Amino acid sequence: MTSNQNNPVVKSGPAKSPLFFGWYVVAAVTFIAFVNTGSRSSFGIFVIPMSEEFGWNRLTISAVAALGAIVGGAAQPFLGYAFDRVGARKVILTSLVVVGLATAALGLTFNFIFLLLVFGFVTSISNSGAALARGALLARWFIDKRATVVSVAAVGTSAGSLLLVPFAMFLLQATGGNWRITWAALGLIILVLAVPLGFLFIRDDPSKVGLKPYGEHVPSKDGAGDRSLHRRGPLEADVWSESFRSLPIWQMNGAFFVCGFTTLIMSVHFVPYAIGIGVSPSLAAIIFGVMMGLNVLGGLGSGILADRFGRKNLLAAAYFIRGCGYIALLLAPSTLGLWLFAGFAGFSWIATVSLTNTLTADVYGLRALGTISGITFLCHQIGGLCGVLLGGFFYDLTGTYTLAFAIVGALLFPAALSAFTINERKYSTRYDGRLVTVADSGN
Repeated sequence: MTSNQNNPVVKSGPAKSPLFFGWYVVAAVTFIAFVNTGSRSSFGIFVIPMSEEFGWNRLTISAVAALGAIVGGAAQPFLGYAFDRVGARKVILTSLVVVGLATAALGLTFNFIFLLLVFGFVTSISNSGAALARGALLARWFIDKRATVVSVAAVGTSAGSLLLVPFAMFLLQATGGNWRITWAALGLIILVLAVPLGFLFIRDDPSKVGLKPYGEHVPSKDGAGDRSLHRRGPLEADVWSESFRSLPIWQMNGAFFVCGFTTLIMSVHFVPYAIGIGVSPSLAAIIFGVMMGLNVLGGLGSGILADRFGRKNLLAAAYFIRGCGYIALLLAPSTLGLWLFAGFAGFSWIATVSLTNTLTADVYGLRALGTISGITFLCHQIGGLCGVLLGGFFYDLTGTYTLAFAIVGALLFPAALSAFTINERKYSTRYDGRLVTVADSGN
């Protein structure tokens, strides 16, 4: 290994600790994603028991999930603005407390309006606030390995669905179908486990603990290296509105709209669909959980590959693979089709989220990333609103999900094309020499 005597550089990290504090932030963010998404993804197992108790049809209860998707999405730009101005720690911790209390309160549901207000508004807004940690916060902490750490945190969402959805189904059956106890248990998990962990390790950015972002050089003691190694990219935005004057944000957001369209419909309707074709409730929950578990491989793999080879081609591949999953489900409406869909969708489900977040940070910088990411998530949730309502509407109309699945699945192929045509090499700081890391410098 060679060194430059006049301009020595080192990768940032704590002077007295062998482990960069940002990795503790990654661990906390991953666990927060685990409990938040796991509890929210469990909504599908409550569709049938709550509908039976209150006499709701499938479209009625779907409307609650759809409202939650759009409200959470609409809140994200405002929460992102608060994230950029007030600080990540305050936004994320407050959101965690509220989502935990509101989730537990769902066990008190006594009519449709209560469910609509608590799940559709309160938990949706607070869940969105906590979700900002997965992309915008980690992008502040990491320059090198950015796609990998965002993918690790995103994998927490998959692990949450893998473990908490079957756990919630087990608890529902163990209590004789008592969905009230099950909601309360999910809320307590957030309050007892996630909130203290967030309090201990969530920090707004590395400067709060006297560090530089991971992968950014620090100047030498004599000041010879005192210059910014992270210069402005060609599309780096100081305010969120600047990003919408360029094509990449529209390409990413258009594809991410389809992402929401094709995932949230399954979050709500996969388990009811499986039960409807003769699969037992327990097996349906297990297949859904395995699908989310495969996200661990898909999410981690996409992050590692993206840090080595770039983002947009992998993003396009993820949309294409998910489209193939819908084709398999439609051609084989059986347990086999469910497992095939779980395989295709599992490897691609969360990969699109982490790759979109990372590519957004690479192209538009960190100054307004919270707000820009919030708007991007809003597009995702608008798609989710359409997908969830479409599934409930066509089920009530035809008695099956076939037409709804065909429509949403077909949209994945133009989404893949949209992602593939992003000019990443022109606009990303990874390709224009503006971002130099230790590995790149040869030191």
